[in-house]
Amino acid sequence: MPRGNPSPKLAITVNPDIHENILRAAALEGVSVSAWMTAAAREALQRRAGLASVALWEEQHGRFTAEEMNEACRSVQAQLRTSRRVRRPA
Repeated sequence: MPRGNPSPKLAITVNPDIHENILRAAALEGVSVSAWMTAAAREALQRRAGLASVALWEEQHGRFTAEEMNEACRSVQAQLRTSRRVRRPA
């Protein structure tokens, strides 16, 4: 019997072009396909939760103004530039 908290296995089917891109991306990042897919799923789930939070906020307070959206875009772009400069461990 496995010790600890083993990760569950998940069998998936992907289109051939997506498969090649996944293999390439994982290799470029120096991680396993499992680690790459886990990170991709985590990011997708975080995006979904964020969008749901925005929808709830807008439902309660009204839609964001164009200026608020522009400021949000500027903030995200700045964060992305900063995160790209941070070196990840190999």
